[in-house]
Parts: sequence; C-alpha cells; structure tokens
Amino acid sequence: MAVIKFNFLSHVLGIQQNLTIIIPTFSFEDLDSDREEVYVPGMKFQTLYLLHGAFGDDSDWVNFTSIVRYANANKLAVVMPAGNNSFYTNMAHGGDYFTYISEEVPKVCRTVFPLSDKREDNFVAGLSMGGYGAMSLAIKRPDMFSAAVCLSGAALTIEDIIERANRFSKEEQTQRKIRVPRINMANVFGDFDKFPGSENDIYHIAKKNVEEGKQLPEFFFACGDKDFVLNNVRKAKDYLGDLGYKVSYEEVPGYGHEWDFWDLYIRKAIYEWLPLKRSAIYPDEE
Repeated sequence: MAVIKFNFLSHVLGIQQNLTIIIPTFSFEDLDSDREEVYVPGMKFQTLYLLHGAFGDDSDWVNFTSIVRYANANKLAVVMPAGNNSFYTNMAHGGDYFTYISEEVPKVCRTVFPLSDKREDNFVAGLSMGGYGAMSLAIKRPDMFSAAVCLSGAALTIEDIIERANRFSKEEQTQRKIRVPRINMANVFGDFDKFPGSENDIYHIAKKNVEEGKQLPEFFFACGDKDFVLNNVRKAKDYLGDLGYKVSYEEVPGYGHEWDFWDLYIRKAIYEWLPLKRSAIYPDEE
C-alpha cells in the first residue's frame, strides 16, 4: 500500500494545502490472481473522498482507524483533504472549501494519480462535520458521486444551524471548561435570513434534484444510539427517503460520537455497502 502526504498550492484557497492519499499496491491476494501483470500503464482505481470532522485534518482517518488496510484490501484509492472547520462549504467569511473539494482536489489528484473519473467509480464519506460534507457534496454534485456514506452527521437545516450558533453562551463555556473555541456558524454560512433556498440549503437542493429528474446518489447513514447528533441523522435519512432517494440506515446500540464506531462503519461501508470492483480498472476492461 502507498500512503502519500501530498502538499500543493491551492489556486482556489490561495494557500498550501495537505492531502493524505492511499493508493493500493501489490498484495498477497494478487498472487492468486490470474492476471500476469499487476502494474499496467493506464490502470485506474475507484476512489473514496473521505472527510474528517470538526477540529480535525487530513491525517485523522489514518491516525485513528484502519482505513489504509481496508482500502488496500479492496483496491480502493482514498483521498483525504483537509477541510479545516469549513463544513466543506464556500464560507461566507473564509475559503471556498466546497469548490476546493469538489473541483480542484479531484482535478489535481486525477492528473497526478491513477484515479477513475467515472461517476460510478467515485464515492464520498465522512464523519460528524464530514458527514455533513459527504451529504452536501453528493447532493450538490450528483454528477460526480454515485454514493455517499454519512457517519454521525448529515446536512443541517437553518434551525439546526441557529441552534448550534446559540448552544454555548460564554457562561456555559466557562462552566463546561471548553478548551476549543466553538465554530462561528455565521462565518461559515453567512446571514441566516438568507439561508433558505441558498447554495447551503442542502434539503432544498435535494428536492430540486428530484424535481429536475437528476440522477440521484445512493446514501448510507449510520449513527450510534448514544450520539448527540442522532436526531439530525434520523431527520436527514427520513427526508431523503421520502423524496425517493435510495437510503440505507443503521442505528447502532451502545455507541456515541467516537472513533471505535467510525472505524467499524467505514470498514462496513467499504466491505459491504459501496459497489466496489475490488480490483484495479485495467485499460482492457474499460
């Protein structure tokens, strides 16, 4: 397996950015293959864009799960960008992270690495804030992603955003001894009065996709029954299911907002949920 720390100057963000990328390599399973050559010029891989949660970065999934092993065993390339605390949006006061993730990152990675650009070979997943990002990217770019995995997270409604913006007063922060500053939701989403029907109103866009007859991505949601975002995840899966999206959902007893759960379910997503070929895509097979 190849785990690559890739740094480049982002034209969209105007700063140097890190990506962590997994590229499958020769494995013991390949010894049992009837293919004589494993490394063939022009070969490509299905790709999972895997998003971290709030206060994280591109290294989280490698540091806290066995994603490298899962990806290599299933011949799946994984691209993990750093999204900072942007909710993977074009921030009202900050960087254009949606454009960065949905346009610049795939263009750069497909130029440098052997990644398929076909819709059926591209998926997006994430945890917590990354679950929001995965749902947002799949809804706003159904031409790019055929499936999305949302773990302990989903898109927010304006009511959710306002509630989060007001959740911690200064007094509450002092009482709870919160060491990390909360995310300023107004910096992310801008004027809350202008949110309905905007590019950040993911539920509105999801409905428009159906009305316009667009090809819809498939969604996989999972959340622990002790997780504080449980109701948000339930709401998202019900809404998309009612609109006609293909939705799968698992609510798992005993788990909260934790890495043990995310490791378990990214493994399940890769081994059971996503429509993977579990092989490189060779030129003679396209």
